[in-house]
Amino acid sequence: MAELNIILCDHAERDHLLPLTYTRPVGKLRIGIWTIEEKWNRLASANISFLTQEYLSKVFPANYSGDNLFVNGAFIPTSEMIDEVINLPLNTSLWSNGKWIATRSAEPKLFTELGNKVEAKSEMRVIDRNWKIFQWNGWAMDHDFAWLKSNKTSLDIPSGVTLIGDQIFLDQGAVIQPSAVINATSGPIYLGPDSEIMEGSLVRGGLALLDHAQLKMGAKIYGPTTIGPHSKVGGEVNNAVIIGYSNKGHDGFIGNTVIGEWCNLGADTNTSNLKNNYADVKIHNYALNRSESTGGQFCGLTMGDHSKSGINTMFNTGTVCGVFANVFGSGFPHRRIPDFGWGGAEGFKNFRLNEALEVAERVMERRSIELTEDWIEVYTHLYHTLTQPAT
Repeated sequence: MAELNIILCDHAERDHLLPLTYTRPVGKLRIGIWTIEEKWNRLASANISFLTQEYLSKVFPANYSGDNLFVNGAFIPTSEMIDEVINLPLNTSLWSNGKWIATRSAEPKLFTELGNKVEAKSEMRVIDRNWKIFQWNGWAMDHDFAWLKSNKTSLDIPSGVTLIGDQIFLDQGAVIQPSAVINATSGPIYLGPDSEIMEGSLVRGGLALLDHAQLKMGAKIYGPTTIGPHSKVGGEVNNAVIIGYSNKGHDGFIGNTVIGEWCNLGADTNTSNLKNNYADVKIHNYALNRSESTGGQFCGLTMGDHSKSGINTMFNTGTVCGVFANVFGSGFPHRRIPDFGWGGAEGFKNFRLNEALEVAERVMERRSIELTEDWIEVYTHLYHTLTQPAT
């Protein structure tokens, strides 16, 4: 059987997921253990590419064939969903409650309005708002962990570790240092290749600690929390998703939070995740250009790629921080922190492009990743699109 050609598409949900989707296709978002792309790679034998924004297309190109499965990248793939998608007849589209899921087409172009439409039979979850990433993280983690248990074998738990429950999986090279306390009764715990939980850490699942990620000494983690590849985390964390390559290396609290890549939270950075009046939290929506309710009492920080906070930074409940922001100083900055913003509670000015690129190059170099010309083009496009020239 020929390998499927799956093209994960940015669709109507993409603009509601900004600023996280300024720098990646929707299919590169992480929820549970893996990104949406990585879930497809594990659940289906397929060649996967992306149909995304034009300015991102050099970094994430689309690959076409004579039999293309165009799939909405915002839908979280499950075994049941994938069965429905890959069995679509040619020139047919799959829908769920008015939302487009997938189209099978021989043409190298997406047609969501093809004549043959079928309604999905299985449960379909679509990430159409950023807060759903942490709200649904436990559900997604349970699905991913079930795949792991069925398809791979865990390493043994090392001696000197206090383990409560048995929902734990250690991948190759994963390390848990003595005196760590791991409670897997409230959710599964996955340690990716060459990840490490340092001594004295306290973990209450679920937790996904991806490859080369670290929990620092004495960290306190409440699930469901996902810490992406090459990230370092200390202090207290509750129900957060860090996409990858970002650090919160010191004390301080983040909760009900989504952090992009290449971010750094300075020592004693804290996020509020609950309003004093216990009301539903509203956060800024780029697509609507206004705040909207999350429908929940708990929501902390959403932070776009390459943003940083200085020591003792305080983020208010429901803060949205754009890409390449640099936040510092006393007091609470505004709950809508601008892209390429430089400042804090007293206001923001533009973070100059050349300086932003210099910092990005240094940060990426520490992980042995090159800031390529294609990425420089992406970041330059975003700067000129999202800011007024600095004076």
